[in-house]
Amino acid sequence: MKLRRLTLREIHLSLLSPFETSFGISDLRRILLVEVDAQGVPGWGESTAGENPFYSYETVETAWLILRDYLWPMVRGKELEATDVWDLLAPVRGHNMAKAALETAIWDAKAKQKGAALAELLGGTREEIPCGVSIGIQPTTTALIAKVEQALAGGYQRIKVKIKPGLDIQPIGALRERFPRLCLMVDANSAYRLEEATLLKQLDQFHLMMIEQPLGWDDIYSHAQLQRRLETPICLDECIHDLEQARAAIEIGACRIINIKLGRVGGHTPARRMHDLCQAKSIPVWCGGMLESGIGRAHNIAMSSLANFSLPGDVSASRRYWAEDIIEPEVEVSSQGTICVPSAPGIGYTPRLDRIESLTKRREVLE
Repeated sequence: MKLRRLTLREIHLSLLSPFETSFGISDLRRILLVEVDAQGVPGWGESTAGENPFYSYETVETAWLILRDYLWPMVRGKELEATDVWDLLAPVRGHNMAKAALETAIWDAKAKQKGAALAELLGGTREEIPCGVSIGIQPTTTALIAKVEQALAGGYQRIKVKIKPGLDIQPIGALRERFPRLCLMVDANSAYRLEEATLLKQLDQFHLMMIEQPLGWDDIYSHAQLQRRLETPICLDECIHDLEQARAAIEIGACRIINIKLGRVGGHTPARRMHDLCQAKSIPVWCGGMLESGIGRAHNIAMSSLANFSLPGDVSASRRYWAEDIIEPEVEVSSQGTICVPSAPGIGYTPRLDRIESLTKRREVLE
């Protein structure tokens, strides 16, 4: 197929409630949407770059510039397959969130051209996926327990709680006491140092599924040292941007689980390669969330249908974060804590153009 046009849109979506991690509080998401025109067939993608360079060096502004000035010229007007895109974009170093926005949009268009569900085209084998939920840092333990109770009432199979120094052992201990059989994990978003291993070792007593990214965002080696001291599996997130980093982390024992995020690794093609590597090495994977709109969420659902996504991901219902999403139907979670993988062509959800238009703060069309 040939790409005729790229449309960049920035929309603003307000969260139902502020979401706090170790590096800040979000109450409004600036989201960069990408729409490609592949010979008259639209494809939609979403950049997961944040408003600030805290989770990653990428932001909405950098992704917009890289897409417009570098990535689009590499693919426009060329005869290509969706599987070609990742390698075509290789001359640009890094900027995976910008690459993923374009690459996933092209996958959506290709699936629509073939009249196939994106999950099927990717090789997915699941008709539904298990899902968990991520709960931000709360002002009190009482508020945290109330949030967990609300999530469990919604059917979610796994609870992830954000932690940071000073808000870790006590709230997690209270949660474990209140919910002794809860599938519980914590996410530190790189808030700790190796020198705090004795503190992190205390988390072993709570029988967690995993501790996600406790140490530096670019420090695979120290995670290997920490994992040798912990019984709880370490899951790596921010450290893993490509296949070779995943391979290195596995081989030196830096983790026992890997979180695969489309934006962080660059799109569906590199995500599938990482999935296959982890499957061959008996390392389970799951899909992390980045407060995506329904378009990014739909791509996450398709990716999570692959066989080795064996742990519940952060692919939650639209109404978990938004009063009103930008797709129809909205993503819903069953009472058993699962999401049905759509069978309609492409991502399986229809972008609501009127809603997107009303939320758009800027637009740029590249022919």
